[in-house]
Amino acid sequence: MTYSGLEAALQLAQGLAPLLASLLHLGCATAVTVHALLNKRQVETTIGWIALAWLAPLVGSLLYLMLGVNRIQRAGVALGLKDKWRGEGRSADASKEADAPCLPELAGINRLTREITGRALLAGNAVTPLVQGDEAYPAMLRAIGGARHSVTLMSYIFNDDAAGRAFVDVLALAQARGVQVRVLIDAVGARYSRTNTVKRLRQAGVPATAFLPPRLTRLLAQANLRNHRKIMVVDGELGFTGGMNISAGHWLSKQPTQPIRCLHFAVRGPVVTDLQRTFAIDWAFTTGEALHGSPWFADSAPCGPVLARGVTDGPDADIDHMRQVILGALATAQQRVRIVTPYFLPDEVLLTTLQVTALRGVAVDIVLPARSNLPLMDWAMRPQMGGLVDSGCRVYLTGPGFDHTKLFLVDDAWSLIGSTNWDARSLRLNFEYNLECHDAQLVRQLDALVDERVHIAHRLTAAELARQSLAGRVRDRLVWLLSPYL
Repeated sequence: MTYSGLEAALQLAQGLAPLLASLLHLGCATAVTVHALLNKRQVETTIGWIALAWLAPLVGSLLYLMLGVNRIQRAGVALGLKDKWRGEGRSADASKEADAPCLPELAGINRLTREITGRALLAGNAVTPLVQGDEAYPAMLRAIGGARHSVTLMSYIFNDDAAGRAFVDVLALAQARGVQVRVLIDAVGARYSRTNTVKRLRQAGVPATAFLPPRLTRLLAQANLRNHRKIMVVDGELGFTGGMNISAGHWLSKQPTQPIRCLHFAVRGPVVTDLQRTFAIDWAFTTGEALHGSPWFADSAPCGPVLARGVTDGPDADIDHMRQVILGALATAQQRVRIVTPYFLPDEVLLTTLQVTALRGVAVDIVLPARSNLPLMDWAMRPQMGGLVDSGCRVYLTGPGFDHTKLFLVDDAWSLIGSTNWDARSLRLNFEYNLECHDAQLVRQLDALVDERVHIAHRLTAAELARQSLAGRVRDRLVWLLSPYL
């Protein structure tokens, strides 16, 4: 080809490049539009993604591919994992197991949660609150140290610090003496620590793996879908769950530089089987190894007064479970609702339901940290407070220090405890695990913990919100626009 011919070809390519880019943008934006219309449930979300795809050429479509498409649902359902473990530790057809008799005033929420989850309300459980790492970690370490058959542990964060190393050591000793140990850590949560705890566990001889590592081949598909559950089960009989990660910040008696208040629970009784089944499903999804029968599962005898049921939630077949249970519990509330959460960014339906609950005479207490570990969250939460306060909700801001506790109490005998925050990430993107509990004594114990926080908290008022500067309100509103993705 002559020089003039090459020059002509380059000019032609340069002339075609804008056309090809426009066609690529048109095709990608059209694909996003069709997919969003067919798959998204909320009008505002659908409009937002479509607008982003058209107004931000290629970038908007790429963001939708990364953050807006749920691929876990197809994988999770295809594996059929829930059916595999449905009967472990219970009758052969556990889906038809009868609910334990509950209080008449809780019959509505009991039926709702049964229909949503397909799980029975199980009698005979003991649920013990463990306040801070000071109570939770020694109890968990003792349980691992006394394990005879098996230990399964799942955590979002498992730091390589004083707390994490204590767990690594005792897990390694358990594995060395013949106990079957399995540890599952979320791949993103594992990176909160400079040293990867999965590697440290493997070096110590403990079978451990990371949940959905965001490798390049799956970065677009799964980077935003995290396993936020906190579950530990020893010998299939003793369980631990709640909101506490494994981090030195929770061990307050050791005076950490950044103390974090939180709450965990020790669980005994038939519902422990559900904790173990949830771990087994996530472990099989991640590794392909099926944990069936002994030494993982045991028939736990009734040992306490609590009626309990596991509630799983995640971007698979369980999507929206937690949100629907929360809405149902708010609808049945007659006297009071108490919420403690580190992050509070519920969608418009949940916000409106909270306001309506307060307006019909139910006392609604919302306890939040005055300052969380994420400033963007603090700014995004504030624009919602005016409507809540005006409707009669009592919003309390606790501090100093970050409170990571997660509690939801309704009236005198119903509670939801576990890993879920009141934000879009927990309610739409993360894999979460909670226990629905029916027991008046447990609620009294948890009420006392909420009272402690309210006693030292600052109550947010409409006058205080009105005094905020214009610059502050604009900043908060701008960040609030990102609330579906925070």
